[in-house]
Amino acid sequence: MTDFPSADFHQRVTDGFARQGAMRLIGAELTRIEHGTIEIELPFNDELTQQHGILHAGVISAALDSACGLAAYTMIDPDASILTIEFKVNLMSPGRGERFLFRGEVTKPGTTIIVADGRGYALTEGPAKLIASMTGTMMVVRGREGIAG
Repeated sequence: MTDFPSADFHQRVTDGFARQGAMRLIGAELTRIEHGTIEIELPFNDELTQQHGILHAGVISAALDSACGLAAYTMIDPDASILTIEFKVNLMSPGRGERFLFRGEVTKPGTTIIVADGRGYALTEGPAKLIASMTGTMMVVRGREGIAG
């Protein structure tokens, strides 16, 4: 692992996000790419709700996982990739909003294991409301068939 991202991390993250069919399916957009930080936004969609009309916990978890995984992706060498090996999500408030913001930030970089924290926010006309937090553990993968940057 390098102390600074390779020059191509922005394009690698953009390309990696574009290959995530799940993010495409839910209508997520990659809105911020920085070394160690990623933001993904999602418009409200009734088809992504649970029985009470709020954003489904599975959708929240998937978006947070992608944000944290891509944040880890900004920290690795171009020949490596990332796989999530564990995460915990705390749902703090119902997912009600016009849009949602999911931010992933690397907490502990490493050569084999990277820890990232995520926060999910509901966006409306007022201040953003924290709806979920996540801590995830990511494994840096090198030389594994079928898993490449």
